[in-house]
Amino acid sequence: MSRSKKPREEVSAGGIVFRRDGERTFFLLIRDPYRNWGFPKGHLEDGEEPAAAALREVSEETGLDGLELRAPIETIDWTFRFRGRKIHKVCHFFLMETCQRRATPQEEEGITACRWASYEQATKMISYENARAVLAQAHALLTQRAAGAAAAS
Repeated sequence: MSRSKKPREEVSAGGIVFRRDGERTFFLLIRDPYRNWGFPKGHLEDGEEPAAAALREVSEETGLDGLELRAPIETIDWTFRFRGRKIHKVCHFFLMETCQRRATPQEEEGITACRWASYEQATKMISYENARAVLAQAHALLTQRAAGAAAAS
């Protein structure tokens, strides 16, 4: 009789980074070591809060500084296998804004590219369904805020 091992728990945090160019909004995507497009994220350090970890990881993986945290988006979780071990991963995502246009991939971490994309482009490029759902929530947040700002003026 074999007992299945309990999955290893991992907690990470990341960011959906956007920048505005006039009326247009662009989202930052990274290409991971598996050649999949998604969002910058990484593990929390001991005692680190998710929002602080998200800002640190996004800055490290993209070279962006001066990121402005705008809002929490969602916490997602999924289970996968890595080197035969089952892992349950929880990731806290935050909406972040920058005015910087140039992002630099952190090649030591296997990030092979950074790319700004419109919402429509990003939806098509993103490799993971759960990441597409987080992008949709970020886009909805920005759309609601724009509508609220327009109604207030």
